[in-house]
Amino acid sequence: MYQPPRGTRDFLPDDMYKRNWVLEQIRDVYEAYGFEPLGTPAFESWELLKQKSGEDVINQIYYFRDKADRELGLRFDLSTSLARVVATHRELQMPFMWYAIGTVWRYENPTEKRFREFWQADADTVGVVDVIADAEVLSAAVDCLRRMGFEGFVIKLNDRRILEEFILKTGVSKDRILEAIRAVDKLLKIGRDGVIDELRRLSIDLDESAKLLDALSITGDPETIITNAEKRLNGSELGLKGCKALRDMITYAKSFGYAEYILVELNLARGLDYYTGPVFEVSAKGFEDYGSIAGGGRYDEIINIFGGQSTPATGISFGIERLVTLLEKKGGFEAVALGLDILVAPVSEGARSEAIKVAQELRSSGYSTLIDLMGRRFSKQLEYADKKHIRIVVILGDKEIAEESVTIKDMETGEQTKVKRVDLLSCLRS
Repeated sequence: MYQPPRGTRDFLPDDMYKRNWVLEQIRDVYEAYGFEPLGTPAFESWELLKQKSGEDVINQIYYFRDKADRELGLRFDLSTSLARVVATHRELQMPFMWYAIGTVWRYENPTEKRFREFWQADADTVGVVDVIADAEVLSAAVDCLRRMGFEGFVIKLNDRRILEEFILKTGVSKDRILEAIRAVDKLLKIGRDGVIDELRRLSIDLDESAKLLDALSITGDPETIITNAEKRLNGSELGLKGCKALRDMITYAKSFGYAEYILVELNLARGLDYYTGPVFEVSAKGFEDYGSIAGGGRYDEIINIFGGQSTPATGISFGIERLVTLLEKKGGFEAVALGLDILVAPVSEGARSEAIKVAQELRSSGYSTLIDLMGRRFSKQLEYADKKHIRIVVILGDKEIAEESVTIKDMETGEQTKVKRVDLLSCLRS
């Protein structure tokens, strides 16, 4: 028997209903914020994908050659394609606010929480220098989670410029700064000792590595952490700009209504090399150990690298698999109407034509409606409805046709109600 390739999965209807519901909530919120839909190819040129993605990500890209011997790769995120679009479509009006929902691929070891093929839902704003754009994409992410029933959040916030300046103070050369950032980014995966080992390979001695991690691990309220960072980075223009960006973001977050959830964590790096300013990750309160369910940051240089004009940009991305799993764990789907609405059950062969007409009326009115196609006995039709978790069965037999009526059966309570055919829709709505 053939199975899906390693790191991929099939999603049967019960799973897809949940995923589609999550995507619908995200799409509605994104559009409420003014983000517009954008579609891009599932594969891009190899040269495009490997620029500014980082060595770790390059090794995870699905690479192939097509029949014309062109080098291509499956997209590993959605932001790279956005940058290409902006670089090549100079007619776009700024700010360009977009959202994209689609599949991405990364060749890494599959785990219970991580797959090689997975879905992301991104929202990005291009053309805005001020960090109000960063604060707004974070607000959209928070509203998505609230809409799905999450009550609290942990928003980790940092600025890559602060992290870079702290690392440069250890004596690392600028050409190796990204390697050091990648090492710090592995803190949760390999622990403090593992990061120190990697930093020592970059010629940072043990004392300097320890001092760096101590400085990056300071905890407390955001104001205290930023003030402390400003003192340590006195004289560093870029570092102080990063501190100001964090202060401004917290001010905007107060207006958007989520500042209370912000934690400033100076060791937050985000793995991709193209981040240039604020970076952030969002996790659900009570599920912090599960990892972030949304993350992103500012990437002001990538559009220029891809051949466009220098253009500021920022964005955030949801991992759909993780969202669905967390909602299942917290019972978030229990109060949500998922699946089919109605089964129309003709009791006799002679009732099938009228049953089709009733089903068409229901479908036209927005109800997802099944009709028995197999000529099964009435009892079998009810068993089928029960297995499909269909709550309402509309029964139509010769008697109902003669009386111009239908019988509505509630599968949950067992209650049956006979109503006039013309009153069916109003009865269902009530």
